[in-house]
Amino acid sequence: MRERFFRRDRRSIPAAREFTRWALTDWALTEGFPFGDVLLCVSELSTNALLHGVPPGRGFRLFLRYDGDVLRVEVHDSGSGVPEIADTEDAEDGEGGRGLLLVAAVADRWGVSDRRPGKVVWCEFAVRREEVREAADGALPPALRKRAEDWGELLPSD
Repeated sequence: MRERFFRRDRRSIPAAREFTRWALTDWALTEGFPFGDVLLCVSELSTNALLHGVPPGRGFRLFLRYDGDVLRVEVHDSGSGVPEIADTEDAEDGEGGRGLLLVAAVADRWGVSDRRPGKVVWCEFAVRREEVREAADGALPPALRKRAEDWGELLPSD
C-alpha cells in the first residue's frame, strides 16, 4: 500500500498523478496494464475532492492498494455530500460534470464509502498478472528512478 496526503491546492492534482505514476512503476504495473486510465481516475477523483470535498484548511489523502489481483485507488476527504455521476446532458453542456462518468467508463468498479468525517471515493482495476509479468523488465528507467528518489522512497538496488 502507498499513501500520501495532499493539501487543498491545485498543484496537488499533478503531484497526485506523479505519486501514482511512481507507485505503479515500482509495482511493475506499466506495460500490459491500463496505466493511463489509472492516472485519469486519480486526476478526476482528486479534482472532485478539491472542488467538492475538501473544506478550507484541509486536504485529501490518496491511497493506492495493490494485492497482486486488484489495484484500488481511494481518495479520502472530510467533506460532506455523496458524489454522483452527472446527467449526461448537463455534462455535455457544462465545463464540469464528466469526472465520475469517465471513472465509471474506464475503471472496472467504483463507489463511495462512508468515512468520519467525510467519504472515500474509490475505483478498482483488475490486474491480469500474466500480461503485466510478461511486459515488466524489473528495472526502473533512470528518469523514473530520480522521481521516486525525489519522493523519498527507498528503491531496491539493481
